[in-house]
Amino acid sequence: MTGYGFWNVAAMEWVKLRSLRSAGWALLGGLAATVALGAVAGYNTRNAAGDPTSNVLAGVALGQVITGVLGVLAMTGEYSSGLIRVTFAAVPRRPLVLAAKALVWGAAFLVWGELAVFASFLLGIALLRAAVPHPSLGDPAVLRAVLTSGGYLALTGLTGLGIGVLLRHSAAAVAVLVGGLFVLPVLVGAAGHSGGKFLPELIAGNSLAAVKPVQGFTWSPWLELGIVALYPLMLLLAGGWLLDRRDA
Repeated sequence: MTGYGFWNVAAMEWVKLRSLRSAGWALLGGLAATVALGAVAGYNTRNAAGDPTSNVLAGVALGQVITGVLGVLAMTGEYSSGLIRVTFAAVPRRPLVLAAKALVWGAAFLVWGELAVFASFLLGIALLRAAVPHPSLGDPAVLRAVLTSGGYLALTGLTGLGIGVLLRHSAAAVAVLVGGLFVLPVLVGAAGHSGGKFLPELIAGNSLAAVKPVQGFTWSPWLELGIVALYPLMLLLAGGWLLDRRDA
């Protein structure tokens, strides 16, 4: 396959993804759990002055773990099974393989993420109590909040993929991912540091999924989504650079 181009390699990665039954079941189970969490949050929303949209998108906190861990395993699983050697033997241009993998998995995560957040929104809003305002996708900023939340889930999956490329070890990569998503924001918040507005998990909860402005997160949500996108971009660029300089 040395003469094959990007789309040929992407097709190969698509075949790999489709052959992973465990990934399919994980995405299906994660979808159900993410939507269920949004439904529970909607049913338990009682503050009429709050932000119901943000509440029913609470499942994003779980969804990011699903896509992030699957992103890690998409790369580290090939190292642990030895399949990566076969892949690189067929396609010696390693950064090309990584780019194709990022496209295929990123597209799958985006479709999954948007499906999860739209389902969470519709079911969660349907379960809101009568006294709580019922936002619709036609309301200002509501559709944006849903779309950017789904995009965030895709970017988290690509972040996991980037971490997996750099570390090549599943347990270590998952630990770094979870630490970055959950532990680091807690530490930064406890220290009262303003850097929290640059952390993806805090951006997701306070800007992307929010309809009403949250103190400290007053930039455009689309700009905030761009900040989140820098994380997987830098990780994947570093990973592609390293792939050319170390053994498979």
